[in-house]
Amino acid sequence: MTTTTTPATAELTTSALLRFATAGSVDDGKSTLVGRLLHDSKSVLADQMEAVERASAGRGQDTPDLALLTDGLRAEREQGITIDVAYRYFATPKRRFILADTPGHVQYTRNMVTGASTAELTVILVDARNGVVEQTRRHAAIAALLRVPHVVLAVNKMDLADYRESVFAAIAEEFTAYATGLGIGEITTIPISALAGDNVVEPSAHMDWYSGPTVLEYLESVPVGHDLTHHHARLPVQYVIRPRTAEHPDYRGYAGQIASGTFRVGEQVTILPCGRTTRIAGIDLLGKRVDTAWARQSVTVLLEDDLDVARGDLIVPTRDAPPTTRDIQATVCHVADEALTVGHRVLLKHGTRTVKAIVEAIPARLTLDDLSLHPHPARLVANDIAHVTLRTAEPLPVDPYATSRSTGSFILIDPGDGTTLTAGMVGESFAAPGERVEESAEGDEGWDF
Repeated sequence: MTTTTTPATAELTTSALLRFATAGSVDDGKSTLVGRLLHDSKSVLADQMEAVERASAGRGQDTPDLALLTDGLRAEREQGITIDVAYRYFATPKRRFILADTPGHVQYTRNMVTGASTAELTVILVDARNGVVEQTRRHAAIAALLRVPHVVLAVNKMDLADYRESVFAAIAEEFTAYATGLGIGEITTIPISALAGDNVVEPSAHMDWYSGPTVLEYLESVPVGHDLTHHHARLPVQYVIRPRTAEHPDYRGYAGQIASGTFRVGEQVTILPCGRTTRIAGIDLLGKRVDTAWARQSVTVLLEDDLDVARGDLIVPTRDAPPTTRDIQATVCHVADEALTVGHRVLLKHGTRTVKAIVEAIPARLTLDDLSLHPHPARLVANDIAHVTLRTAEPLPVDPYATSRSTGSFILIDPGDGTTLTAGMVGESFAAPGERVEESAEGDEGWDF
C-alpha cells in the first residue's frame, strides 16, 4: 500500500520548535540565564529544584544557584564554569525549545561551534561591567560563520550597573556595529539581570526606559523557518540494505536521512560522485511504501537500476545536481590544539563520506579586533577563523554553505588519532565587499592523488 502525504503536514508538526544556543565570555552568566529561563517558565521539576537547593546550601549560598540546573559535571560545579555543551528541552504554551548552553572559556570555543552548528538563534551574553570583549567578538564571528539566522545580545548583570540606560546603549551600539560588519542581518539587544530575573521571563521594574520584549517573549515570537523541503534535495547514503531473505530475495535499498529537499517516486536521480543516473522505484518510510519523502525523514530509497551505490554516496535529482570537485575553498574555524599548516594531510568528512585531503593554501586569517584579513598566515592555531584551500583525493559533491548548512559543511580529522581538527564551511563567509584574497596554488606532494 502506498501512502500519500505532503511536506506541509510535517511543517505543521515542527513549526513550534526553536533550536537556540547561548554564548558569551566566562562569567557573563550564561548558565544562570538558562536556569532562570527554566525556573521562571515553570520548566523545572520539583526534585530537580530540590537538588539545586541542597547543592547551593552545601556551598553556603542563601539562595538557589540556578546555574546548577545546567552545569551538571563535577568540575563545572567546583570551578563555577561551563565545560561541556548542556542540552535542555523545555516548552511553553507557545513553543517548544531545544537549548544548547555552551562554554565561555576560550579553550572550549570548539564546544560553542558544536552547540551553534544546528541553532537557528544564538543568545550572546555580555557582562554590563565589562562590555564587548574578545570572546564576545569570537562568538559573534562564529555565529556569522555558521549563518545562524537570528542573534540576540543580552546585556547581563544590569543590576551591577545600576540599571543605567547609557551603559546598555553603549554596549548595544558597539556590538551591533561589529556584528553588522560580520554580515549578521538581524540583531536584537535586550538588557537583563539573569540573577534577579529582570527581562528574562518577566519585564523588569527597574528599567522602565526599555520597552522591548523579554528574552522569553522574543524566543516565543521570533519567526523560524523549518521548511527545508524547498531546498536542493540531498540524500547522503548511510547504509545499503540487502536482507537476502525468502520474503525479500532481491531487495536492495539505500538508507539515510534526507538532508534537504523532497524526493518522489519516478523522479530521475543521479548518484554522486560517480555520476550514474536512474529513477526512484520506491521509497520506504517507517515500514510503509510512500510516494514522497522530504527533509529530516529517515527513508530507504529503491532504484530502478542495479548500480554500485555505497555508504558515502549522495543521491540528488538529476536536474539539480551539485558540481563535484577536488578543489574546495572554505572558511574554517580551527578547534584543535594542534596547529594547521599548509601541506597538512588530513581526512575530510563530508556528510557520510570521508576522503583524504591536503591543505593547499591558507589565503587569509580573520583578525577579530577589526575584521581585517591577515594574508597567508604560516599556521592556524586553536580558535582561528580563516580561509583555506583544500585538495581532496576523490571528487566531492559540495554545495555552498550559504545555500545548504548540511551539504555545505565538513570537518577535518587527524588521520593518525581521529581528532577533529577543523570545522569548515564551503565558501568565503568573511570577504569584505569588493575584496578578494588571492589564493596560491601549491602542490600536493606527499599524497599520491
